[in-house]
Amino acid sequence: AFYVCFLGVYGGEFSILRSPQSVVFRDGSWPIPGERIPDVAALTMGFSVEEDLPWPGLAVGDLFHRPRATVLVTVKGVDKLPVKGFSYPIENAVPFSLDSVANAIHTLFSEETPVVLQLAPSEERVYMVGKANAVFEDLSVTLRQLRNRLFQDNSILSSLPLNSLSRNNEVDLLFLSELQVLHDIASLLSRHKHLAKDHSPDLYSLELSGLEEVGKRYGEDSQQFKDASQILVDSLQKFADEMFNLYGGNAVVEVVTVKEFNSPLSRKTRSILQASQPKKENPYNLAYPYNYDYSVIFNIVLWMMIGLALAVIVISYNLWNMDPGYDSIIYRMTNQKIRMD
Repeated sequence: AFYVCFLGVYGGEFSILRSPQSVVFRDGSWPIPGERIPDVAALTMGFSVEEDLPWPGLAVGDLFHRPRATVLVTVKGVDKLPVKGFSYPIENAVPFSLDSVANAIHTLFSEETPVVLQLAPSEERVYMVGKANAVFEDLSVTLRQLRNRLFQDNSILSSLPLNSLSRNNEVDLLFLSELQVLHDIASLLSRHKHLAKDHSPDLYSLELSGLEEVGKRYGEDSQQFKDASQILVDSLQKFADEMFNLYGGNAVVEVVTVKEFNSPLSRKTRSILQASQPKKENPYNLAYPYNYDYSVIFNIVLWMMIGLALAVIVISYNLWNMDPGYDSIIYRMTNQKIRMD
């Protein structure tokens, strides 16, 4: 089952780092309701939403060329980051998740090879579906794995300017391990480029809280927090460029920055290797959940049946009352006397 995340967002910013030409975002300061962020992701991927989105920031793009991937990174602990791209303030911050988008991908493209990866490294929460199980099976997901990964020869510690951050502080290592995850995701996907070229859309939802822990440990006015913020901005921009290029310029990379959450996260998680469980019987004989496409499908079927019925009646009536004398092909070689009778 997909994990359910309840996020209460106070303030924050919704930024578009990279997007293809088929997805058009307008430059402006239009606020986006926090609960509609998943709908923006769904619309950019060409999926329908239950309620129209009257938000001028997203224009109607090319309906026949949809992006092959959506990457949404949520950064906790800061209202905004100086990233490149379009940015919009978040208003009416309420819980949101990309479960609806993941469910749509899993339902519509279950027989193909979609990659759905939802990950929160610092909290050891991960959900993978589709080919993500094979591609990212070596991805570090536990705190022990993250720490060990940092001290390997090919980690980001060898190339990242730490400045005031320390290799000996657990908070700093937690922050750096999340950046290592970003690097490893792009690196692992680059080894399986065929998955980025198929026709099924992919979804990446990542939640980073390392910067929040740095702010709590050193204070938001500290040099460590400033250095961590700059390192994070550079890492996000590099990650966005790498994912954008891996998908041939046909991916949307978004960043949501939030200061804090007003309620603890409540999720139902599943191991990446857990087998699918059989569906439980319904002991109360309840009806199936209402589908918001029901009225649309009902009208399509209804009027099509009415149109076909009317067509059959009109055709049958005209055939029954057809004058054989006008049909020169069938009666061309018949006797003239018979035709006159």
